[in-house]
Parts: sequence; C-alpha cells; structure tokens
Amino acid sequence: MDRFDVVVIGAGIAGASAAARIAAARHVCLLEREARPGTQATGRSATMFALAYGDRATRRLAAASRAFLTDPDRPDGPLASPRGMLHVASPGQEAALRTLAEETGLPVLSAAEVIGRLPVLRPERVAGGVLDAAADAIDDHRFLQCCLRDLKAAGGELRCGAEVTAIAAEGAGFRLETSAGPIVAGWIVNAAGAWADQVAQLAGLAPLGLCALRRTALTIDPPDGQDPSRWPMAIDVAEQWYFKPEGGRLLLSPGDAAEVAPQDVQPEEWDVAVAIDRYTGLTGHEPRRIHASWAGLRSFVPDHAPVAGADPGHPRFVWLAGQGGAGFMTAPAMAEIACAAVGGGALSDELAALLPDLSPARLMAS
Repeated sequence: MDRFDVVVIGAGIAGASAAARIAAARHVCLLEREARPGTQATGRSATMFALAYGDRATRRLAAASRAFLTDPDRPDGPLASPRGMLHVASPGQEAALRTLAEETGLPVLSAAEVIGRLPVLRPERVAGGVLDAAADAIDDHRFLQCCLRDLKAAGGELRCGAEVTAIAAEGAGFRLETSAGPIVAGWIVNAAGAWADQVAQLAGLAPLGLCALRRTALTIDPPDGQDPSRWPMAIDVAEQWYFKPEGGRLLLSPGDAAEVAPQDVQPEEWDVAVAIDRYTGLTGHEPRRIHASWAGLRSFVPDHAPVAGADPGHPRFVWLAGQGGAGFMTAPAMAEIACAAVGGGALSDELAALLPDLSPARLMAS
C-alpha cells in the first residue's frame, strides 16, 4: 500500500499550491478525481489579483501572496501582469461607491474619468468609479503548471482519476480509499473546493456549511474599431456584472450567484442572456456572436471568509476551503498556512496573526 506524509485532496490552484509548497519538506500525493488538474473552479475563473476585492481576511491573504505572484526573478517572468480593476457605479449606486472608497482607501473618480479609462461605457450609465490601478491579471494556466512542476521536482506525486471514496483513522493519520487504490497518510489537506464538506464527512468530521454558487461567463468580440487590450477589468460596485479583456476578446459575466449542489456545472441560457443584456445596456454594443460560454462554482462558508487550518476534531485534517472567487490571488498564502499546519515550516508573523479569522473552529463554536 502506498504511504505518504501528506495527501492533498483537490488539484485546483489551492491544492496544487499547497502540495507544491509542502513537498519541499514532506512526501506528498496530490489527488484529483477529474481526469486532469484544474478542471472545476480553477479552470473557469476570471483570475485577477486585486487588494480591493473581497472581505478583510481575503484582502490580507492576497497582500501576503503578492510577492510570490509578481516575483520578477521567476525564470519565465511574473505570474501576474498589470491590468487594473475599475469599480463602476451607475446612477443610484453612489452610496455603495463611497463605502468601497472608504474601505479600500482609493479615491472616487468622476463619471468623465471613468469613461476616459473605459470609453465603451455610455455616459448616462456612469455615476463614478473607483480604480484599483494596482490590480493584476493572473496567468492562471502558467500558475497551475508552475505548481505541478514544482511538486514533481520535489518528489511529490499527482494522481488524477483518483476520487476519494472513504477515509478512516489509522494510527495518528488516515487510510484513504480511492478509485485508484488505497493510500495511507499522516495528514490530509482538504482542498476539494465545493466538495470539501463531503470530504470532511467521509472522515467523520463535521461540515462547515459550504455553499456552492454558480457563476457564468462568456466571450464576445469587442465593438468594431475598439482595442480593449489596455482596458482595465470593469466591475459593477454591487458585482451585478463584470467584463475584461481576454485574448483580444471580452470576457463577460452577469455576476450570477445561484446556489447549486456541487457538480460539473453548466451555463444556463438565461444567465448568458442576462450577461449580454447588461453589457449592451452599459455600452450600447450588441455582440454579433458568443464565442464560448461556461459556468463555474464559487464556494463560501456562512461568514464568507476563507477557511485554513486544522479541524478541531482531528489535528491532522487541514482545511483549505471557502475562497469564493479569490482562489488564485490567495493561493500562495493559503499554501504557506497548510505547509505550517503539517509541520513543514514556520508562518510569517502576518499570517500567524490571521489564523483565528481563518480557523474552521470559528464556524463550529456554539
């Protein structure tokens, strides 16, 4: 029977990052039930880095991840490149805009300043905005491949088509039954995304109340004569829509958040139509065709902050879950926490101070 120090369940960006980081100190196996890594949320993300996005804990995790993502000494260059994120308020959303500016410390832009940066918008639909000029676009594919390459170089293993079907305590650790055969491990890192509660229940541990929300996206051509390559990502202050340049086209989303059971989710025609309608209303541009459409899952616990740390019911069962739409921009910091949790190294002071806000115990308190 195969034995590992650590088994990481889920080869999305959270699990792959953690496995790569842990492999430098421990013998690691990264399990993925799909035929290839990054199939679910990781492969269906808008992949931006923005310190003005998400709750307080997410922003702090992102700040701790930035040096990794923007490292100029990486052999093939940084994993993130400048893009900018423009939070746009329509008439009636001025109060939400002021709140965002206060929370982020970013200045409020006038409607004219917003349109100057994003000329595709109709003036009558813009009341103002907040520009996070430091926001970056993350190269999602290269980031994931870097993690998998580092995992292999450190002697770790990736096993795809290996769904975990049972988990039992064995000694201080666990025995896992998988569709690719049994494994014994000293620690489990649960990075199974929307399926993380199900994995915990296999181990006889309490679920955290994860909620999976469907998010739809599609790509279209930009308006004739417009070059979007230098446009920032544009997002409604209430997250009712967003669009951004993507490979010479525009990626749109209606910002939908329908609760669904964890599954290989597909786009609904209604949500695609809503995305087109909102974009057309904002810009006056009616796309001639949709090049591609898809949907992914964003998972949250009830308080919407990420979860990282050992389960109160078993100190060797470590959670990495509930990242919502911020998996890529928090993955390096979450990986550092997971590595420390399995005895692979000490935490930075800033992440150590954040642990109580991330601990799964906060969700289990009576």
